[in-house]
Amino acid sequence: MSASRPLAASDRGAGPYLWRFSRLERILHLAVVVSFFGLVLTGVPLHFSDKPWARWLIEFHGGVGGARIVHRFCACITFGYMITHVSTLISRIARSKNKKSFFWGPDSMVPQPKDLFDMIAMFKWFVGAGPRPQFDRFSYLEKFDYWAVFWGVTIIGGSGLMLWFPEAFASWVPGWVFNVATVVHGDEALLALCFIFTIHFFNGQLRPDKFPLDLVIFTGRATREYMEDEHPLELERLEAEGKLAERVAPPPPQWLYAGAVALGFSAIAIGLTLAGLVLWALLK
Repeated sequence: MSASRPLAASDRGAGPYLWRFSRLERILHLAVVVSFFGLVLTGVPLHFSDKPWARWLIEFHGGVGGARIVHRFCACITFGYMITHVSTLISRIARSKNKKSFFWGPDSMVPQPKDLFDMIAMFKWFVGAGPRPQFDRFSYLEKFDYWAVFWGVTIIGGSGLMLWFPEAFASWVPGWVFNVATVVHGDEALLALCFIFTIHFFNGQLRPDKFPLDLVIFTGRATREYMEDEHPLELERLEAEGKLAERVAPPPPQWLYAGAVALGFSAIAIGLTLAGLVLWALLK
């Protein structure tokens, strides 16, 4: 890390470091990253099977059979992290003394009126018509990303299961449903690819104040100055409640930082390359 300007936005500015994500949340996000790239790199080539780069990707996985194995293995990871997250969330809600906080308030991932006002304010800020909105623990963009995973697993994962086990589903759905599932599975996956590798990458990693990386989701912690820029309302709330000391964290260990940097740059390079190839295939 450079003393003057660390590579990652989450390490820049004055300390101390503050915890933002738990170990389980970081592991689940890593599972999302690994499974998503595995699914994309083995599924998208089938969508553009007439393109040379698609044929190369299939050959890289050992042919159609190898790509199928990788694709289904990553699908199992997807269902695994979703089941783990939902079951953990249910358990936390059941044990919590303040169940309302999971559905309403600053720590909730449920969209609220403030998110709508923040989105409007953000667009005004983009054109210089107002100040930048102030976010609490989660911004409206983070909530959108969160719920998009539920949508993706339900629509893409559900249709994928139908195509994976057609005999089981054929006993209670008509045949035309499989044609719909094929179209939905491919088109929704393509939509997810385009969003993740453009909007999500830009907001999370490539916008000027975060460029070239933001590793907070991988290391789980960020400097106080980062929190003042990205989540000032959360910082103010923790200070007012006297809970800030509970969130103080040690700097990320070097092995974790190096691994997160390597993963981050690899993901960006692969994602932007694949998005460019898809765009080229659609326009040509």
